[in-house]
Amino acid sequence: MPAASALDRLRGTGLGITAGLIGWFILVEFVSGIIQGYYVPLFSDIVIDLGIHDSDVNWFEAAQLLLSALVVPILAKLGDMYGHKRILLISSILTAAASWWLVFAGDFWTFLIAWALQGFYVVWLPLEVALIFERGRRQNRGVSSTRRAAGLLVVGLQAGAIAGALAAGAIFEATGDLTVTMMIPAIAVTLIAGVIWLGVPESEPTTGRRLDTWGFVLLTWGLLLVTGALVYMRMIPQLDLGENAWWWVVALFAAGLGVFVWFVRFELRQDDPAIDIRVLRRPEMWPVQTTAFLVGISLLGAQGPLSTYAGTDSSLGYGLGLSASQRSYVIGVYLLSLIIGAIIFAVLSRRANPRLILIGASLLVGIGYTLFLPFHLELWQVLLNLMIAGLGSGALVGALPAAAAAAAPRGQTGIASALTNTTKTVGGAFASAVFGVLLAAGAGAVASETAASLGGYLAVWAICAGGGFLAALLLLFVPKVAFADTDTSQLDATRGSSQLT
Repeated sequence: MPAASALDRLRGTGLGITAGLIGWFILVEFVSGIIQGYYVPLFSDIVIDLGIHDSDVNWFEAAQLLLSALVVPILAKLGDMYGHKRILLISSILTAAASWWLVFAGDFWTFLIAWALQGFYVVWLPLEVALIFERGRRQNRGVSSTRRAAGLLVVGLQAGAIAGALAAGAIFEATGDLTVTMMIPAIAVTLIAGVIWLGVPESEPTTGRRLDTWGFVLLTWGLLLVTGALVYMRMIPQLDLGENAWWWVVALFAAGLGVFVWFVRFELRQDDPAIDIRVLRRPEMWPVQTTAFLVGISLLGAQGPLSTYAGTDSSLGYGLGLSASQRSYVIGVYLLSLIIGAIIFAVLSRRANPRLILIGASLLVGIGYTLFLPFHLELWQVLLNLMIAGLGSGALVGALPAAAAAAAPRGQTGIASALTNTTKTVGGAFASAVFGVLLAAGAGAVASETAASLGGYLAVWAICAGGGFLAALLLLFVPKVAFADTDTSQLDATRGSSQLT
């Protein structure tokens, strides 16, 4: 009996939460990382196997980007309504089915559809954060336990990405069989679905809720039009579609903004809206969601320019002239810095003010990319800049979903956490499109017909730096008691007003 009592007490503590629930979720995020890192080294072989052109690979990213932007808010809301574990399990099963479909897809269109459907994994992290927060809330430790856990989840995610990238090349080299090689992530996702089913406890669904179907229809169309415009914008220089194609970008983007205005007005009239606009307007919420958008600019949008800059022939007066394998090491250093940043965030969140951590992390992103402007000619300079920016990005990736969950009212933690992922994805899509245009504008203006100009790269780094500094500035307006384990009435008293540091 004493031993059983001690075990019960342990399960009720933050340590018990970390040792139990968080342990399972680290495994889930490790598999999510495998998915994100495994296929990249295989793209050249996938192109040959499908009989397509290298440029067609861009459609894989675009399709998955569109699907993730559309389904994440809906699945997160369903998690708030019917239980986060239930939706997490369903999304893992759908991801597993799509992963197996990829193994046997024999042509471009079936592979593209399967690749898009595999994007259901993007909702895993928001649902995990909601589960952790709801369980920790029962011991009045929902915010602090979620912050510490989120950092560990990011460590698992990035470790899985590194392991996936390394394993894919090694397995394909050993077997020489692309079908066998691509079975590995499918097996991993199938196993993790079993882990979720057997090991993860369910949250307490909020009763009396309904799904705002028309609200989600408007949100879907708005996201589809805006992200579609951004994807099309990125494709214009790649496919040489001509100047008239820009009018389609403007038309799609304007239509998307118009739908979002309609969506906001519609949601303000709903008793149980798809996304509570009143919550988003709170000073502890809107800076977090905006920061997620700004972080997506550098975290998701700058990876392509980084890779191409590292591979640019240094005889042009810039670039590093690295081979493909050497460029992978540069990306590996960046991923390691993300892991270190997430670990530091998990440690500091026990003592430091969470708002100050967010501000400091945003400043690191801004400083890291600002250093690119004068220092970019040597490998050690690029690595140092990336490590500084990576430390901040790693902390933010873990902090933002937890901060959004802390700022959300009961019953909306899933959708609030998921919106950080959606806004980050849209920020990455926006940056990817703009960066593609900036770099394409300088191609052919230098000694090489394919290399982008130095001015294009400087513009990319300046935008990333500006995003980090702007995020830090916006976070100054978050109330001082936000994101902490404080009495609810204390936080409610500050809602509707901003507090500068």
